[in-house]
Amino acid sequence: MSAYVAFARSGFLTSFAYRNEVWANIFGKLVQVFARVAIWLAVYAGVTAVDGISISDMITYALLGGVVMGATRYDRIVRHVGNALKTGDVAVWLLKPVHYPLYLLAIEAGASAYTFLLAVVPTIIIVALLYGMQPPASAFHGLMFVGFCALSFLIHFLCAAIFGVLAFWLMTVFSLEWLLQSLISLLSGLLIPFWFFPEPFGTMASHQPLAWLVYYPSAVWLGRLDTIQTLLYFGFGLAWLGLLAALLALLWHRASSRITVQGG
Repeated sequence: MSAYVAFARSGFLTSFAYRNEVWANIFGKLVQVFARVAIWLAVYAGVTAVDGISISDMITYALLGGVVMGATRYDRIVRHVGNALKTGDVAVWLLKPVHYPLYLLAIEAGASAYTFLLAVVPTIIIVALLYGMQPPASAFHGLMFVGFCALSFLIHFLCAAIFGVLAFWLMTVFSLEWLLQSLISLLSGLLIPFWFFPEPFGTMASHQPLAWLVYYPSAVWLGRLDTIQTLLYFGFGLAWLGLLAALLALLWHRASSRITVQGG
């Protein structure tokens, strides 16, 4: 366990070493969040509410999307596996007494902590001061939001790692990265919350694992789910977490038994 803590610390310090990127990250996050807020302001066009959802709700939703998705980068995870496969470094990891997927998780946890503290938090503060941000619906919802954010990070990592490991069969990560980006944009609720989806697509989208990346943490914060629903969907998220972890373990076991390394 101490080895993985050291890897997480290394991921944080490695990101911290490139201090000039802090300002670039803050600027990039500001542009993204401002763009999402501007879109919803244009959509509402002076209307105070649509289907019971106020413009204030949507601004808060856009800001929360930056919180839960702003720190973790799926492309960083997928590319890490792709580069290790291309250079042959992944074969070296098989010889070490370290589980490679857990190593990736530790590194991403450290890098995400850095991005969250030094880029996401300042961005949210700046945008919230300009547009306003609703507090959590209750203390319970605020506490559960933290739990859903942790669930979001783990599911986000597992999905990215699964797509990365698939490169062992495709020998490239470019198409996998593009596909995952498209799926996350559409099915995480990052761009459009599922309550605006037509049925039955809204119900279908709300029960697939990517919904726990943005939609459910934001819905919990806004009080769109009551206590029973919040606990129920947290349980569903844990079930998806277990299934994805089992799938990653299976794929990694099969991939590590048939490694063909590009350039190695």
